[in-house]
Amino acid sequence: MERPPAWIKRSMLATDLGFVAYWTATAIAAIPPYPRQILIDWNWSYLVLDLLASLSGLAALLALRRGVAHARTLMVVSLALTHAAGLTALNFWVLRGEFDLMWWIPNLWLALFPIAAIGRLMRSPRRGAVTSARACRTLPGRG
Repeated sequence: MERPPAWIKRSMLATDLGFVAYWTATAIAAIPPYPRQILIDWNWSYLVLDLLASLSGLAALLALRRGVAHARTLMVVSLALTHAAGLTALNFWVLRGEFDLMWWIPNLWLALFPIAAIGRLMRSPRRGAVTSARACRTLPGRG
């Protein structure tokens, strides 16, 4: 199995630790709350999604380090959850017609980085394609 590129692993680690840091800072009120309760509630509605993305990502990186077979699948799950969190947050701000770089930049990262990472993870390596073709030619009844 081809190991995922280092940029994906580093980006996942930074993003997943960033989720934990964000929610810790939010919980201790180090980040000022929104001016309206409905926005505070909306923000807290992301807690479970963000933490699932983070925990599955950290678990995937640990599994990858240990050589566990399902690590790559867990990476894709984490990246999909991360993408969902970023995209839904962006949709909210679009619907409200608000543009604040402090919220757009991190949510653009959450929405776009996983697309690039999943695209790279899903691409089969050239070596594997050649090896598979050779394997097919050597099967009984195949030539």
